[in-house]
This record gives sequence, structure tokens and C-alpha cells, in this order.
Amino acid sequence: ESTSVKTRQSPVSRARRRPSVPSLSPDTDNTYPWIEKVLPTRLEAIRDAEGDVMERLERLGYDEDHQFAIRLAFEEALVNAMKHGNCMEPSRRVALAYRVSPECIQIRVRDDGEGFNHTCVPDPTIDENLQRPCGRGIMLMRSYMDTVQYACRGREVRMVKFRRSSDGGAAP
Repeated sequence: ESTSVKTRQSPVSRARRRPSVPSLSPDTDNTYPWIEKVLPTRLEAIRDAEGDVMERLERLGYDEDHQFAIRLAFEEALVNAMKHGNCMEPSRRVALAYRVSPECIQIRVRDDGEGFNHTCVPDPTIDENLQRPCGRGIMLMRSYMDTVQYACRGREVRMVKFRRSSDGGAAP
């Protein structure tokens, strides 16, 4: 039987390992401004927004692994907002805001739905849920992004992905 041992790290060593989470609210630094869009609840609308994000990532030199992770989480957040939040209702919209800088990408996606409690979503990796189609998108977002937070009673997801070099440190 295996046992796990938890080691305590000092706040200083933790701070070195995990970059601080940048503010997810617009600020006065316009070097890398927030891009805000309102999307119709149509899955086809994701493609244009995704293209702009990917172009910005490429322009700033994000590697293929980061681009893959960000694209997957970005798509999942928008699909979840449209399908689960807005119930594919054409009169509802999805608010999207993102900011791409050399250090990280910050993404906010908000739907017009009723919201949900993300802690009540079943774990899709346990045996009884393997055949159920719920929870996989949230699991993927959490796996590929450095932070995933919910606000507005679950109507808004906020995600951050830090750019790191291949050795695990901050990228130039």
C-alpha cells in the first residue's frame, strides 16, 4: 500500500514555482490591451475568435504545446458557454475578453445563462462516470490552463496560462 507524504514549502519557494495570478480586470497598461467581443450563440462564431487568439500567440512566439493547450481550453470554455449556459438559444450572447502578453494569456468567457455550481460537476474520470458526457470540458480546461476560476454564480470562467520555457522557467 502506498502512502503519500506532503512536504511543506516556504512561501518563498512556492512563489518561485507558481507565478502570481495577474488581475483579470482591465487595467491601464495598454501595451497588451484586453480584447473584448460579444459572440452570438453559434458554434461557428468560435472559429473567428479563436483565429485572432492563435494569431496573437504565434506573433508573440508561444510554442506549439502552449498553443495547443490554450486552443483546447478556449474552445471548451466557449462551447460550454453556448451549449450549457445559453442552451444554444440564438437570442443569448457570450461575452469574451482576452489579453495576450509575452508572459501569459488571460481569458474571460461569460454566458447569459442561469449559472452553475462547478463543484457539483461529476468527476469524469471515476468509474461510474466514464460513460457520461459531462465534466470532460471542465477537466480539460483545468488540466491545460494554470488557473481556472468561476465567477458570477458560474456564468463566467476566468483562465490564465503562463508561458514557460521548455525547462519549466518563465519564457523570455
